[in-house]
Amino acid sequence: MNQRLDVAVIGTGNWGTTLALVLARGGRNVTLFGRNQAEVAQLQAAGENSRFLPGQRFPANLGLACDLALAAQAQVILLAVPSKTIRSNALQLAPQLVADSIILSCAKGIESGSLETMSEVLAEALAPHPRGLIGALSGPNIANEIAQGLPATSVVALSDDQAGQRAQSLLTTNLLRIYRSSDVVGVELGGALKNIVALGAGICDGMGLGDNAKAAFITRGLAEMTRLGMARGAHPLTFAGLAGLGDLIATCASPHSRNRRLGEALARGQSLEMALAQLGQVAEGVNTTATARQLAEQYGVELPIADELYRVLFEGKSPQQAGLDLMQRDPKNELAGLQGLFSI
Repeated sequence: MNQRLDVAVIGTGNWGTTLALVLARGGRNVTLFGRNQAEVAQLQAAGENSRFLPGQRFPANLGLACDLALAAQAQVILLAVPSKTIRSNALQLAPQLVADSIILSCAKGIESGSLETMSEVLAEALAPHPRGLIGALSGPNIANEIAQGLPATSVVALSDDQAGQRAQSLLTTNLLRIYRSSDVVGVELGGALKNIVALGAGICDGMGLGDNAKAAFITRGLAEMTRLGMARGAHPLTFAGLAGLGDLIATCASPHSRNRRLGEALARGQSLEMALAQLGQVAEGVNTTATARQLAEQYGVELPIADELYRVLFEGKSPQQAGLDLMQRDPKNELAGLQGLFSI
């Protein structure tokens, strides 16, 4: 009988491949799962993911497969797929899922229509799998840097702390330090909502607005993230942690950030369609801008930055006019909408 996998990574994009690489290099028994046998054969023949991480050779101990029945047996299953496909992937896993397997979403988004976080989507698709074994992995994780062997941290969010400790142990390596949290919704919303702010930060850079404006924009973006998170029941301090502020800093600053690069392209006058085609990858912030506005309306939360970015993305408003309108809003108390933040 084959040894049970420590970790199954589903998704051969930039982040999924990076996770598989760093875990295999750390000595874990890990397999990376592709969409089909043709994709797996191409990866095996190349010995690397030439599309996303050229030059990063697969370690000898990294398995490659496409049969999700094998993935369903792993101790920890990492779903590193776009948010729009995570439900369909989970439904494929569900029939053969082992009772004690931990399933973590690595996607940073909110599902259209349901407005659910990824772990909520997984809980529905994988029912009756224990809810405490379903969570998220999120943090300041620029995949290219981690693949190159640079140190990084991330957060495992699970409501069952024993499961969190188990996942933490299996996912921690010398170069990837894992913290844990029981605030699943806070960790997930931090990872999703920061992509909206990163789009705007890219626009700031593309327009040459300077460091002062960008710092103010990021700070006010964090306030929006925290307000909406609190309305959804998240702990506000989660947004001051790795899955909130940490991820926000990395995504707004890194030249590798897809959402930031998309914002720069929009500031240069490209249409959304043209900018996305040039990017060639999923930028989760586009869909999240729309879903976050719907969530905000549902919970009665004010999101001026998300509102203006929505108009830029979907209504043809110029980034220049959106920035001017944000600057001309009525003055507010800096902590408006964050009542109770310091009483918890």
